[in-house]
Amino acid sequence: MSNPESIEPMPGLVRKLVIFAAVDGLILQPANQHDQRAIPSLQIRYTTQGAATLRPAPPKGSVHLASFEAHGIVGCLLNIASASYLVSIRHRQQVAQIRGYPVYVITSVALIPLSSQSEAKKAIEETKKEVEKGSSDQAASRVVDSDSSGDEGSYHSDGHVRDDNTEASKALTPPYGNARRKSQENADSVAQDVIGRRGQYGRFAERWFSRKGWTSERRRVQGMSSDVVENPESACIEEPSASGRPEIVSGSKDEGGEPLRSDAHGAPTTILQGQDVTSTLLPKLLRTTKMLFASKSLFYSYDYDITRRLGDQKVKATNIPLHRCVDPLFFWNQHLTLPFIENSDHAYVLPLMQGFVGQRSFDIDRNPSKDPSKVISEAREGVEDIVKTHKDPQADSTFLLTLISRRSIKRPGLRYLRRGIDEEGHTANSVETEQILSRASWTPNENVHSFTQYRGSIPLYFSQSPYAFKPVPVLQHGFDRNHAAFKRHFSNLAGRYGDVQIALLVDKHGGEAEIGQQYQEHTERLLSEGGISGIKPDVEWFDFHAVCRGMRFENVSILMDTLGDTLEKYGTTMELNGEIRTQQKGVLRTNCMDCLDRTNVVQSACASKALEKQLQKEGVEVDLQTDTTTRWFNTLWADNGDAISKQYSSTAALKGDYTRTRKRDYRGALNDFGLTLSRYYNNIVNDYFSQAAIDYLLGNVTEQVFEEFEADMMSNDPAISMRKVRANAIDTSSKIVIAEQREDLIGGWILLSPQEANTVRTFPFEEVVLLLTDAALYAVRFDWNVEKVKSFERVDLRSVIGILHGTYITSTLTATQMDDNRNVGLVIKYRPGKEDIARVNTRSLSAAIGTDDNDEPDTAHTAAIANLFDPSDSGISLPRRRAHPSDTQTLKFLAFKALPAKSSLANVGEKKFDEGGVVVSERDQVNGICEDVRRAAYGDGGGARSDTGFGRDFVEEMEIIGLKEARKSTGYLEQWGHELKKLVWA
Repeated sequence: MSNPESIEPMPGLVRKLVIFAAVDGLILQPANQHDQRAIPSLQIRYTTQGAATLRPAPPKGSVHLASFEAHGIVGCLLNIASASYLVSIRHRQQVAQIRGYPVYVITSVALIPLSSQSEAKKAIEETKKEVEKGSSDQAASRVVDSDSSGDEGSYHSDGHVRDDNTEASKALTPPYGNARRKSQENADSVAQDVIGRRGQYGRFAERWFSRKGWTSERRRVQGMSSDVVENPESACIEEPSASGRPEIVSGSKDEGGEPLRSDAHGAPTTILQGQDVTSTLLPKLLRTTKMLFASKSLFYSYDYDITRRLGDQKVKATNIPLHRCVDPLFFWNQHLTLPFIENSDHAYVLPLMQGFVGQRSFDIDRNPSKDPSKVISEAREGVEDIVKTHKDPQADSTFLLTLISRRSIKRPGLRYLRRGIDEEGHTANSVETEQILSRASWTPNENVHSFTQYRGSIPLYFSQSPYAFKPVPVLQHGFDRNHAAFKRHFSNLAGRYGDVQIALLVDKHGGEAEIGQQYQEHTERLLSEGGISGIKPDVEWFDFHAVCRGMRFENVSILMDTLGDTLEKYGTTMELNGEIRTQQKGVLRTNCMDCLDRTNVVQSACASKALEKQLQKEGVEVDLQTDTTTRWFNTLWADNGDAISKQYSSTAALKGDYTRTRKRDYRGALNDFGLTLSRYYNNIVNDYFSQAAIDYLLGNVTEQVFEEFEADMMSNDPAISMRKVRANAIDTSSKIVIAEQREDLIGGWILLSPQEANTVRTFPFEEVVLLLTDAALYAVRFDWNVEKVKSFERVDLRSVIGILHGTYITSTLTATQMDDNRNVGLVIKYRPGKEDIARVNTRSLSAAIGTDDNDEPDTAHTAAIANLFDPSDSGISLPRRRAHPSDTQTLKFLAFKALPAKSSLANVGEKKFDEGGVVVSERDQVNGICEDVRRAAYGDGGGARSDTGFGRDFVEEMEIIGLKEARKSTGYLEQWGHELKKLVWA
């Protein structure tokens, strides 16, 4: 491997740029290019968001436009509720220097709207003020957050937003009113909060009592200014983009006055209802985005690849962009930079890594005769001191310890919303941590040591409820499916690190015991299969809480002694003169339940042992457990643990006092209790929307995720392929419930159905399997956690009297739930006979043949059936015959509702497609099921039924539950509950 010191910095990468709003688009002009190859300026057009290179220079007069300096481009948020934003680095802070190259953490960003010059200009002017305010070190370290609703707050290091009285950035939208801030002595006045500060009361008061409150609010959520746009008729329709993305057609409206968009061919189309939902949540998305980038969790370097560990660094050729050299597993903003990558604007693509970067320098006392416990004479953590030491050729006794944690972009997210494993073998909270020991001067002829560890959630399918204070893990899916993902996970690790040693820290008793036992069983199964390419992972189950009970965390040394030989065999990576002399042969994979607190303690203990071994090779004997001058090492690892914990659970790590001081007392226990309460609050309040925002920013989902969030106040896990899960449920159900070999399976579907039988609206609805053979229908209740049949009902096709299909609205809480084109279902009416059975899976399937007294509908259900099918009451009838009064005692029905046809997943493979490659709508899906049942029952005279007519009147289209009826059924309590959830979560 070549000497990294001889590698030239990446040519053509923009390190600083000036952003200003011209008439036709936003201009990005590189600044201070005297030390690098000239990079052309870039113009991003307002309406199409298309980028064009400006040669040789920006338009004349642009020097007089409002502008601000940025330290790089994070990427673009495109087409969010008909709005787009450029995300640039406003403030940064240097945290380390590796091989002479600085490493920075982002402390704040600017979001500039790409809708018009006036909007961009206002945002730039406000951003410029903030940049000027942050010119001093103190201001630059203060991260300011603002949202377009007018609230102002700062994001503090504990992961929470706190209100302050400083003039925060309002780059996204101007303030609502012109009221000035009152004096500080009136800080406690509620009236001041409402009128002047637009605080927690002001947001609602402005909407309700302002004459134009709702109008300005409507414009605000669309990403527009509250002011009237000048000369709106001058806007013109732009050409469609080359990328095929839908473009905004400015100034155009449909017949109903709704704004239009153009498709990939330039044809205008009306904005869909779901975009209004996204518009409503847009301010929160922008605020969450700014908070995320202001959380000091995203790092970058212009010249050094921080995404790859020592020994995996690639020599950068002069013609290869930096983003093509980085490890894609840790390229956090890859999706946001796609517009620049696809347009070959590689100079503007700055890869970011989420995780932690910290650095400490320390001096060695070569002759500690007076006090052998003080081998390390001095330690420094300031970056300025580290830079000075790097330039000092006489600092041969100064060492540098660099800690880099890299969070994987696979299965990303927050604590209880992302647990366990996905189908590709990626686990939640996966973090690679590398500890690098080097001389402060980074001279090539000095050794550079590296030691890498790994943490990640238990590699099994499981979940935990965020509402429980100490939730019990719930295992999901069967053993074989778990083992397939388990094996894939360790195959990924083996390919990246070599051998794998597992340190399992969960309890051997209580709620964690079962999942720990399953972990061990899957490991034994893997070993019995011969491992993976000769690599056989071994597991050491260390019950951390039991062994370290009574705050005796020093007992972790027992685990260190057990793992000593394995870690010695793995060794560390060492580089000399640009060549890798030794390579680490394996990795320690540590996890508890969250992979946070217990894991932090164990990883810091392992790193301590590794550092002692590395210093030994440098001729330095030190015991970090007894040396009184090694507090700097403890604080470095404690900072790392806090950073990882904040990214996953929104609070600092528990047991941090022991990591920092190697001591544990009651004050640390009380602090941990407070952090636990904070985590619990975040789990049930903040995390749901944050998870949807993270998935969206990483490109795992489309903007439809916010429509799903508005309906359910949560989003689905994009890494779990529900298409595969549902296909497996159909296959499993058909093998179990279809007992007659002579029956041929015609089709199977996953539909929603009321939890109670013989009703059309009882909550909650659950996903059920509907199977159709040439002789019968099977309604299967499925246990999705363990992938087993809970119960099923067989209905002979000869017993079916008729089918209704049509609008099936079960809730009126959101616009999507009231859309009669997306809420469609069917009701199958039948009279039970001798061939019909119902079975429930206790330990074996118990059968009930014909009409079961226990399955009869109660009085309320009987009335519902009568209302549904009696034409005198509800207007709904089956044409084949009029309902008989005795039908309410003998007739039954099965109600089904179609699942949403469109998915928020960015991967189109998750959607339902027909043979032509088009997404099948809910109505078409229901129509297809009805026709399949009719053909199976009648065919061309050769179906299951012998009566003539071929079922022409067998299927009828009419409302099952219409909007009017659904509104009557939606009670005030249900509405208030949803509004309360929106107030808290959205």
